[in-house]
Amino acid sequence: MRWGVLLLSIASLTGCEDSVAVDRTRRQLRDVDLPRVQALVQQDLEKHQAGVVKAAARLAPGFAVANPKSRESQVRSALRILQQPKKGIDEFVASPMSFLAAIGLDGIVIARDREPDRMAGQDFKTRFELVRQALDGAAATALGEFFAEDPTAPSSWSILFAAPSERDGNVVGAVLAGIPLSRLAQRLSRQFRVEQTGTATTPAWVYLYKGERIFHWDTPPEVDALIRDAAARKEGLADSPAGYTKKVRLQGELQVYGVFPLELLGSDVGVIIVRTPE
Repeated sequence: MRWGVLLLSIASLTGCEDSVAVDRTRRQLRDVDLPRVQALVQQDLEKHQAGVVKAAARLAPGFAVANPKSRESQVRSALRILQQPKKGIDEFVASPMSFLAAIGLDGIVIARDREPDRMAGQDFKTRFELVRQALDGAAATALGEFFAEDPTAPSSWSILFAAPSERDGNVVGAVLAGIPLSRLAQRLSRQFRVEQTGTATTPAWVYLYKGERIFHWDTPPEVDALIRDAAARKEGLADSPAGYTKKVRLQGELQVYGVFPLELLGSDVGVIIVRTPE
């Protein structure tokens, strides 16, 4: 009988410790992790918009090259140089962006920063409002959707940064950069792991969502499965528009994750942060 009482006491104590750890993790997600994500995203937005403005200024002479093939070759080389640590633009060093492209006055992509170049020749002025704004003389930031070559593959979403290239007071083209949401999520996860070194024994995993889609990179499949339910996310945000946290078990181990909107990226965009209570 005494053994039974002892086991019940141990179970009760363990449950109490779990509850305290879960509550502590919920506060960590809301009060520490979410503000840190917001600050990092804001920094990336400001840094890359400033970088694109600098890139547009440095690339302006390239738009004047008359021969189309020479212009494409020279512009592509310049786009690459702009991302090199010593010769390039500081804001582009260690950046999660996936491309840097030059767009002519007609809205057609002249070149991007690598080959093979599927962007060259595409009409981005018709496709993206922020490109139209840049060609009208105003720098802009917005989300943009890109479709895979395989029509059955899902599209991707990127944060786009555009700025006009001007020469002698006239717009001669535009420069466009993009950060895929999946790469931004990876950058946030890595930053969290760097910052918590020595203070935590388990990593935090960061995901981004847009509508029903989840964006991530190099995350554990078992953790992916925890937060993949779009219907549950929609229901949770309907009940708590400012975000919510949830306790779940992964292979018997407690996990806590938070789902929070990121209004600075869009009305249907947000972040999901997963932590193991400690």
